[in-house]
Order: sequence, then C-alpha cells, then structure tokens
Amino acid sequence: MAENLKVLKNESVLQIEMDEVFELGNRIREDFPILKRLVKGKPFVYLDSAATTQKPIQVIEAIKNYYETFNANVHRGIYSIAEEATAAYEEAREKVARFINARSPREIIFTRNATEAINLVMHSWGQNNVQRGDVILTTEMEHHSNLLPWQILSKLKGASLEFIGFDKEGFLKLEEFDKYKNKSVKLFAFTFASNVLGTINPVRELVKYAKEMGAITVVDAAQAAPHMPIDVQQVDCDFLAFSGHKMLGPMGIGILYGKERLLEEMEPFMVGGEMVKSADFRGSEWNDIPWKFEAGTPNVEGAIGLAAAIDYLQRIGMDAVRRHEVKLTEYALDVLARMDGITYYGPSSPEQRCGLVSFNLKGIHPHDIAMFLDNEGIAIRAGHHCAMPLHNRLGIAASARASFYIYNIPSEIDLLAMSLEKIKKMLEI
Repeated sequence: MAENLKVLKNESVLQIEMDEVFELGNRIREDFPILKRLVKGKPFVYLDSAATTQKPIQVIEAIKNYYETFNANVHRGIYSIAEEATAAYEEAREKVARFINARSPREIIFTRNATEAINLVMHSWGQNNVQRGDVILTTEMEHHSNLLPWQILSKLKGASLEFIGFDKEGFLKLEEFDKYKNKSVKLFAFTFASNVLGTINPVRELVKYAKEMGAITVVDAAQAAPHMPIDVQQVDCDFLAFSGHKMLGPMGIGILYGKERLLEEMEPFMVGGEMVKSADFRGSEWNDIPWKFEAGTPNVEGAIGLAAAIDYLQRIGMDAVRRHEVKLTEYALDVLARMDGITYYGPSSPEQRCGLVSFNLKGIHPHDIAMFLDNEGIAIRAGHHCAMPLHNRLGIAASARASFYIYNIPSEIDLLAMSLEKIKKMLEI
C-alpha cells in the first residue's frame, strides 16, 4: 500500500494529457442527462462508477424505443413485432460476442449480472465436476460474488478452498502457485481487476498457471470489461463474467462467456420455459446452447440496452476508454497524494490499476467522508465494497473509494481534493 504517494511527471506533459482528458470527458458528458442535475444545490460529481455507471441518452432511447415500438416476448411469437424483438435480442448477443472476441454467439449467455453468471458456473459445472479432496483456488482480493459461491461449493463437495495472497503493493504473490502444483486443483476463480485495490491482474499468466494444474478458470471481469479491451480467445479463459450496468447498460443484464465445449457438457442452472427442446410428463430434452441456460422470459430490454452501450463504447474505442482512465487515475493519484493523512491501497502505477482509488483519511471514518462529500454534491462509495475479507486482510474495517469513467474530468478530481481538505480543516485533522 502506498501512503502519501507522489506521482512524478513533467508538469507540462501532464497538463497536455489532462487537456485531452478534459476534452473527451466534456464532449461525452453531453450525452448523460443525469450529469446536468444539481445535488443539494451543487453541480453533481459522480465518482462511483465502479458500483454502477450512468447511462447515455443513446441507451435510454434504445430501451424506450423497444417498449414503444416492438415490445414482445422473444423466440415465441410469429407475428411481426415478436420477430423484431427476437432479432434485436439475438443481435445483442452477437454484439457481446464481438465485443470480447468470443468464437461464437453460442458462447454468450445472458444472466442478471456477473453474480448470477458465477453462480451458474458453480451450480452447473462445479457441482458435477468438483469432488471430495479437490482444491478450489481463488485469491484474497475477490469480491463476494467470486468468493461466496466457492465457499458453498467447497462445503457441498468436501473440497478445500485455498487462496493466493497479495503483497503490500496489491499484486498477487505468483510464487504461491508452487504450493499447488501437485494438488488436485479443479477450478481457479479470480478477478481481472480488483474493485478495492484497483489491481489489474496478469490474466493470461494466471490462466496459464491454471492450465498447468489442470484447472478450469473463472474470471470475474466486472471491473475490467467496461474499461479495457478484452479478448477471451487470447486470454484463453474457460469462463468470464461481467455486468451490463457497470458499462453504461441497464441494470439486470449480465454476461457469462463460456467455452462451447464446456457449455455443451453442463446441465442447466434453472429449468422451465424456453430452455427445453421437447418435454413430456416424464422427461425433457434441453434446448441448444446458449438458450439451455436462459430459462423463462429473458430481460429483453436489458439486452437491447447493453447492445446500445456496446455501440457507444465502440464508437469511442476501448483503447481510448483505457487511455482516458489511465490519465485520469494518474491525475487523481497525483492530486490526492499531495494531501497529508491519506493512505492509498493498491499499485502506485496507474498503468497497473483500473480507474479507482480506495483510500482512508486519518482520523475520520469513510462513511463520514462520504456523507460530507454528498453535501458538496460529490458521490463516492464508502464501506467494504462487498469485499470484507480483503479489508480484513488490510487490517481496516472500511475504505472510501472514488472511481472514474469516460464522463469524468480533471476538475472533478480537483473538487474532490478541495472537499477533502475542507473536511480536514473543519475537523482540525
């Protein structure tokens, strides 16, 4: 962890880069109606995109257009608007497949969120493949969504749940994999990017370690898919999960990518309407993938909204999204680190972290920081961020977290820093 971090950079170069960030952020902000509102009489500063992103008008209009012009259930009706709805729903699946470079749309399953996607893997793959005495491996930096399912699975199957730790800079201790080379590791579940430390993990290397152990890989990409290019064929992971609402899409829509071979072998997570090919009173034949895993009426509006979000991000370019995030994070580290009494968590290099900074201000609880900032019109997250074991590992109960996205600009970071200084002065810290 880095305390009173100093990011050293030529000031003129940094200013040029910040001008570029300001230009992109300002142009994009026009598309986000919520950013025009006031909170407690002050301009709204939204720094909680790691929890959920705001939505551009293009996504809002896509959902509105669905409900106004072709609202119908999919895969069932043979009338015109039902066929339009089905086509839009499946086109969304194809866009997701291209977005992460899956081999086929058949490898894309719509879920409610990344949490449900990971639970699907736990139930449909884990319960049929993990046995007593096997090892389920994960890390000490996981969100509860990529921890609790494996706790349940280990108890159900009598497997051992083991962890890869992280060092004082927030990087995984890769040497700890040596302990598991001769053990029966069936599954390795890990986060692409930590929602607390910000650490971007070496995913290809981690997948390689897992393959050497004979384990399948489950990657939580909730904090990565919105912020950087992802190529699942290049990474070669077995499963990857992310949520639409963290990447400009609506809530209630998530994605599970799975290799086609594995999905074909797996039993469905839930059963009911839509996911059967045929049924009689005594038995049923499951539908083909991916529909085998999509029981009941799906979130059609969510898929359509997510497709619009992907279109929006790809017009910007995911490389540009990532550059914007790196520069803004670097600026945040530089500005906030000038303050006395702040402790940061995670890597010191903005290139090695996603767009968030978790911190504590000496002498004041994170919840109090968040409440004070709300009075200034600034929204941040405070608490354990659904990662209690990680915070316990750090020896803290909670942290404050500022997280950024494409619509944020440097002046909002300045306002955050000034407001934090105001807190310190008010409390005489």
